Amino acid sequence: MQFTTRPTLSGTFGMVSSTHWLASQSAMAVLEDGGNAYDAAVAGAFVLHVVEPHLNGPAGEVPILLAPAGGEVRVLCGQGVAPAGATIEHYRGLGLDLVPGTGPLAAAVPGAFDAWMLLLRDHGTKSLADVLKYAIGYAEDGHACVENVGATVEAVRELFETEWTTSADVYLPDGKSPRPGELFRNRALAATWQRLLAEVAGAGDREAQIEAAREVWRSGFIAEALVRQAGRPTMDTSGERHTGTLTAADLASWSASYEAPATYDWNGWTLCKAGPWSQGPVLLQQLALLPPELPAYGSADYVHLLIEGCKLAMADREAWYGDADAVPLDDLLSAEYNAARRRLIDGKASHELRPGSPGGRAPRLCEHARAVAPAEPGFDPMGAGEPTVARLTADGGTRGDTCHLDVVDRWGNMIAATPSGGWLQSNPVVPELGFPLGTRLQMAWLEAGLPNSLAPGHRPRTTLTPSIALRDGVPVLAFGTPGGDQQDQWQLHFFLAVATRAKARGGLDLQGAIDAPNWHNDSFPGSFYPRGMRPGSVTVESRMDEAVVEELRRRGHDVTVGDAWSEGRLCAVARDPEAGILSAAANPRGMQGYAVGR
Repeated sequence: MQFTTRPTLSGTFGMVSSTHWLASQSAMAVLEDGGNAYDAAVAGAFVLHVVEPHLNGPAGEVPILLAPAGGEVRVLCGQGVAPAGATIEHYRGLGLDLVPGTGPLAAAVPGAFDAWMLLLRDHGTKSLADVLKYAIGYAEDGHACVENVGATVEAVRELFETEWTTSADVYLPDGKSPRPGELFRNRALAATWQRLLAEVAGAGDREAQIEAAREVWRSGFIAEALVRQAGRPTMDTSGERHTGTLTAADLASWSASYEAPATYDWNGWTLCKAGPWSQGPVLLQQLALLPPELPAYGSADYVHLLIEGCKLAMADREAWYGDADAVPLDDLLSAEYNAARRRLIDGKASHELRPGSPGGRAPRLCEHARAVAPAEPGFDPMGAGEPTVARLTADGGTRGDTCHLDVVDRWGNMIAATPSGGWLQSNPVVPELGFPLGTRLQMAWLEAGLPNSLAPGHRPRTTLTPSIALRDGVPVLAFGTPGGDQQDQWQLHFFLAVATRAKARGGLDLQGAIDAPNWHNDSFPGSFYPRGMRPGSVTVESRMDEAVVEELRRRGHDVTVGDAWSEGRLCAVARDPEAGILSAAANPRGMQGYAVGR
């Protein structure tokens, strides 16, 4: 039996896995109180806003995959669009060639709150007050912060004290940052949710109150405060103070929405992902690139194959993915296309960005992607994108991070969600609300004619990419991870470990698959400012077999050996419909993710 840090949990009542134990247990409390998986997920998500404020917030974004018992898998898109004033001409007129990594110019229309409300309205059973009470309690009465909250605040202390003083009011009370073992409170956030509940209390039944809450967010006191904040000149990563483009009309006109997932069938499994406005299809392309027979799990041949397939899929992401009508996803996943792409993988590491030509179309890379091949001075491959630990600089240059949450209930309802954005280090705290705007527009290019060009009303291509897997057409597995550009690299290794290795403990060995040594590469333009890349790079955990590391180097990979537990923060829940068993596991890396259930 493979050693694991924890057991894979099993039971029959309900399972939750998330990147913070308080969110997991709050979601479980909702299940214990008779709620379903969707009620539980909403409660857990709002707790994540409180306890992981450096990783997500209410004005961020979230893609959600849901598999109702006996129903179809759907994607609930909580990724807001670019405001009407967010044009390439406007940003270029300010002397910018990239969207700043912080500040109101990087703020899309906030998407997370409305997506959670839509989920609760359409699929939940609990009232808004029932699911918000956990977050309100932790914000009002306090919670013991994880170490990285205080570390994040300390890294931007000077910015908070000199520029973003409303953030200092919340996160540096009496000049002290949050400390492990001490209660930290965000009473402004608690007051926001308490006022929201008071305003909607007389709206009518459960659904009417949720609809009233959506209107308060879009046009009431919350919307008014968000627009005021967007209009305040704010220091950002450009070194200048800018105002944003978000208006009341932008907020009032946008809504979260449902859509069909992108899918791929592989060896009796069907993987479901968000569409190419996310990077989700990268996981599907990586599966499509695999040969009929895989090399031995964990061998140098196996790791090399997965790295090189990832490079090809991510090159296609750069050339083809975005919120555009003409993304040729069917061609990108076709057998003919992938057979030709597979022949590009040989025994040597590629150091080139090689997008394909699906359906004979010519790929187009933006100027930055063509020019950025060498890594910028100081580029940190361990901190690229949304890494497992937030990376920050004193001027507010943040890499950020993300959360994840999975739930399955006793009725068979299943959900996977990856909340992110609206980090405490992304924008100043809105003083009336207790949370900041997001920065997701930094992922769009300031060059016209690309699938991921900045354009009013278009979603910036997000890295957020939760997963649901079906076995013989039945949803059985929900999983995901923080990690920006690394998410679908880590998820591929996890999924293959689950799908191809022997079962343990009477079910899927989720914990063993999570604990296995993992890796990532940065051989493509990063999605986050300043959008560097490192051709040929591979970062591995020190637990990887030394002989495998040496063989990768012999093949031309530029290998960085990282810490033993540094690659990925995966969460997962599963159900065995035949045995009636539910299971869950969570990542030990970072020492805050937990699974609970019975």
